[in-house]
Amino acid sequence: MASKTKTFTRALFAATAIHLFAAPAVLAGEVTVWFWDTKFNGAAMQEAANRYKAVAPDTTITLVDLAKADLETKLQTQFASGVTDGLPDIVLIDDLRAQLYLQSFTGSFEPLNGAIDHSQFAPYKVAVATVGENIYSLPFDSGVAGFYYRSDILAEAGYAAADMTDITWDRFIEIGIDVKAKTGHPLLSIDMANAAPFRMMLQSAGSWYFTPEGELNLVGNAAFKKAIETYSKMLQAGDTLWKPVSGWAEYTGAFTGGEVAAVPMTGVWITGTVKSAADQAGKWAVAPVPRLDIEGSVNATNHGGSSWYVLSSSAEKTEAIDFLAQVWAKDADFYQKILVDQGAFATFLPAREGAAYSSADDFFGGQTVWKDFSTWVQQIRPVNYGIFAGEVDAAILAQLPAMAAGENVDTIIENIAAQAKSAMQ
Repeated sequence: MASKTKTFTRALFAATAIHLFAAPAVLAGEVTVWFWDTKFNGAAMQEAANRYKAVAPDTTITLVDLAKADLETKLQTQFASGVTDGLPDIVLIDDLRAQLYLQSFTGSFEPLNGAIDHSQFAPYKVAVATVGENIYSLPFDSGVAGFYYRSDILAEAGYAAADMTDITWDRFIEIGIDVKAKTGHPLLSIDMANAAPFRMMLQSAGSWYFTPEGELNLVGNAAFKKAIETYSKMLQAGDTLWKPVSGWAEYTGAFTGGEVAAVPMTGVWITGTVKSAADQAGKWAVAPVPRLDIEGSVNATNHGGSSWYVLSSSAEKTEAIDFLAQVWAKDADFYQKILVDQGAFATFLPAREGAAYSSADDFFGGQTVWKDFSTWVQQIRPVNYGIFAGEVDAAILAQLPAMAAGENVDTIIENIAAQAKSAMQ
């Protein structure tokens, strides 16, 4: 981890040591942007485009909405073929897949070190798009995680906000079993087809599936072993702790319907779904996520998020970079607007001082939840997601029945490593 940290630090300081990209006197052209999700990513980008009109009225920002899978297929197909005609100038990329693109299609993306002051963004988010000395993204939305819980149900069991703050996963399990015994509500739901909890537990400890050099890092990885032990303990607790769900609808329905008392580990983007249960207003609170009981682990992690990238093949590269630099890398008021209108919690640190980020939320009992999330986002440990995270996820999911059955943890880890290694060849 030390070599990767050193590389990331050099790249970040290199970004801050040079001045921001200077806008030409006259910019004209059409900048095409590919994205998914019109109501979230598209709406935020449209607001940015509207603001850029005041800076460069002769530049047109054209937005193209694609299904996420279609966008990824089109991008990868054209990169692999070497045909750049029809590609956009700016594209949205999922953070978990960023290194896959950057390492697999070298030279396809434009370094933004000289254009963007990356020290103004959460360090973990910058690390996602860093390769060697170069930083390739304009960081966008965060998946900073929170521990959402029904304060009324936990109060019934005798727990206050202080009891839910800065706890370990072992303590979480103890509390959950007690809450179920006293209130009848399981503390959480678990989808056996979701590997995100492992990624989040690992990142909270500053560890990952791979070494900085891209080698598999499972056997002998103390953080990974602790995550497997912890999740095995949760699964073995059964209905004294959790409710089984399958798919997104059952997962969200479990907490919006009042069946479970918490959503302990998911990204900030879930806030709108939690608040969709209007009858539960004032009955929710958010605490930092639990941490692994291991040295170096913190009560902060990430789930999800994406960023904007400029393609090297772009004929409107100057305009595309200037657009990102002038709005997305400077305009703190812009981030207040998209937080209020779209619930887009960004990683631009100066936005934290704005009114929207400082406001109290009655749904969460008057808690300043955005301010809290903007504190936690700065504590997330940077990790390099690599290019084979999906293959490791699949290997982990294959071992969930063994974890629930209480099989030997070392054997489980060896089986995960063997399947992942085979899939990576």
